[in-house]
Amino acid sequence: MHVTMIGTGYVGLVSGACFADFGNQVICVDKDAGKIDQLRQGKSPIFEPLLEALIARNVEGGRLSFSTEAGPAIRSADAVFIAVGTPSRRGDGFADLSFVYDAAREIAAELDGFTVIATKSTVPVGTGDEVDAIVRQLRPEGEFAVVSNPEFLREGAAIEDFKHPDRVVVGTEDERARRLMAELYRPLYINETPVLFTSRRTAELIKYAANAFLATKITFINEMAELCEKVGGNVQEVARGMGLDRRIGSKFLHAGPGFGGSCFPKDASALATIGQRHGAPMRIVETVIGVNNSRKAAMVQKIITACDGSVRGKRLAVLGLAFKPNTDDMREAPSLSILPVLAAEGAQICAYDPAATAEAHRLLPEITTAADPYACVDGADAVIILTEWDQFRALDLDRVKSALRKPLLVDLRNVYRPEEMAARGFTYVSIGRPDCKPA
Repeated sequence: MHVTMIGTGYVGLVSGACFADFGNQVICVDKDAGKIDQLRQGKSPIFEPLLEALIARNVEGGRLSFSTEAGPAIRSADAVFIAVGTPSRRGDGFADLSFVYDAAREIAAELDGFTVIATKSTVPVGTGDEVDAIVRQLRPEGEFAVVSNPEFLREGAAIEDFKHPDRVVVGTEDERARRLMAELYRPLYINETPVLFTSRRTAELIKYAANAFLATKITFINEMAELCEKVGGNVQEVARGMGLDRRIGSKFLHAGPGFGGSCFPKDASALATIGQRHGAPMRIVETVIGVNNSRKAAMVQKIITACDGSVRGKRLAVLGLAFKPNTDDMREAPSLSILPVLAAEGAQICAYDPAATAEAHRLLPEITTAADPYACVDGADAVIILTEWDQFRALDLDRVKSALRKPLLVDLRNVYRPEEMAARGFTYVSIGRPDCKPA
């Protein structure tokens, strides 16, 4: 099958490479000539485990190519996927759909024969209707069907998620489109992946509902962590006790400094706005947004309190800048809310992240960075773990302790066990668990 992907961002690039790996002929299109040149050289513009090798394998196999010219790619396609950005608009938090509508116009101009136009971008309910109307107005004689096909990819595990998903959601009531999409995802039937066919509007809602619910789970356990700190409980044990209930499950019950990334903040905000516009307020979601914003501010105070009430003139070593491990994505990362405030309070901040250092230089000019975690902690008054990269779980703690001015570790991801840190001579502050001092 011939597939064209409009947009080579995170979703478009991963989806295009995986569709090619299924044996399809895929062209990924982007207006950014520099990005296309980079991809043609076999280099991925984003950090995602296994992606660069997947791209190289399918380029070499002749199944995957890249272009700045959308016209020929659209004309030859059985399915054209819209995978462009839908960032939050300033002011109302609604999704900016200008790139989606521009793509729809571009597709309309080049349609040749029956084509499925599938929206991969996360879009508010009713966007598919608008895309359909745009294309229909420009090409009233055109043969096409607009489909909603939301993505559910986790950064850091996107290829696994695409090839072994919990489900595939396709929103269409057009029988030809249904058959084509079923054929496109046929390789997943081997794994007995559920393919859920719904109406287009329902599919658009599923994506927002799923992300908002996961954001709610994270926010709930963060509030439980705060309560645990007040009454002497252990939030990890609370989460385990909850998660063993199969109706609840253990995933997304890990307390921390608040959720971030490219999806949860943006999608929660968009869903809240959608609810307001349609007279069905999403009160729980609105509360989740507010609590999450407050959570990040509370982490600043937690760090200052751990540093005896002031960080002025103190050197803080920060481990982790990306919003989660195995990605270089810093969009809405807790580090962007926490570190500038600490710097404004007079802290000298040195940070290390395995993948996000280049992005940090652009977004956090007030901090310095180190080449490795041990250079980062050398001479620091405290260590702060902001992102739970695996390498931070296996630090040489004796080396860390000897490099510090004071053996203080503030762990905002609960990577270590309090009793072990106390036995090693650390003052250890974590989330939702009792603080501990050297044994």
